[in-house]
Amino acid sequence: MNDSQDDSHRQVPRPVARRSVANAEAPSLLQRLGAVWTYRELLGNLTRKELKVKYKNSILGFMWSLLNPLLYLIVFSIVFQQILRAQIPTYAIFLLSGLLVWNLFSTGLASATGSIVGNASLVQKVWFPREVLPLSSIGAALVHFFLQTLVLASAMLVLRHAPSPTGLLLIVPALICLLLILSGLGVFLSALNVKLRDIQHLLELVLLAWFWFTPIVYEYLPIQERLGSSSWIAFINPVLPIVMAFQRALYNPPSGIVLPDESLLWYFRNLGVSAVAGVVLVIVGFMMFGRMEADLAEEI
Repeated sequence: MNDSQDDSHRQVPRPVARRSVANAEAPSLLQRLGAVWTYRELLGNLTRKELKVKYKNSILGFMWSLLNPLLYLIVFSIVFQQILRAQIPTYAIFLLSGLLVWNLFSTGLASATGSIVGNASLVQKVWFPREVLPLSSIGAALVHFFLQTLVLASAMLVLRHAPSPTGLLLIVPALICLLLILSGLGVFLSALNVKLRDIQHLLELVLLAWFWFTPIVYEYLPIQERLGSSSWIAFINPVLPIVMAFQRALYNPPSGIVLPDESLLWYFRNLGVSAVAGVVLVIVGFMMFGRMEADLAEEI
């Protein structure tokens, strides 16, 4: 009896589930998205785990999320306003309105890229949609983003700086565009990083260059003036319209100062380009993830 029980346990080893997934026909994009939705509770639990692990045994806890943009604000304000004498009114609001977007993008992408490697033991033990791992990292970054907006809100109260009532209509579409871009890139790079561990190190350099090519600590107008009729080239950067939308809504500069003197429709049109880029990245990212998924548990 004991032997038969032992045999029954040996007949259902965990690797069997992985082999059956590997040999099965690859699910379509809609099936993958449906699986992520089915496992949305797991996605929420992993997001909470990400937040708890990051600040485990930390005295300040979530306060560290607030100190990050605050330190950037102090350093860049000293460098650009006091040393370089940048002629940008209320520079603190200008900086934070774009910096918070970039922090969400960079921290979300970096943590998503290393998410599968960082959860190797979980990937090798049980089956679940692996896309949940990078998406949970992005979810944790989104929580930090909302916490960091408290710094911006405090600065706006102290400086008595009001946002643009109509420009606030840009916030939600801009945030959705950013999350689409993040999800597509994060899911793809998380699988690619399993095969090529140099990806997470290369990403650090790419994000550093990407930051300085995005007008966050400096204004967009000099780029427009330098490029002239070819200024559309700058919008190859899909994060640029998102940053400018946040600046238009929260920084709310006078017409023709820092930002182009364009209508709200111009900003929505540019966000549309980013939205298309985001949708394409999600489709390509999930498809490429599907091609590499079968070997993740073995190669991790």
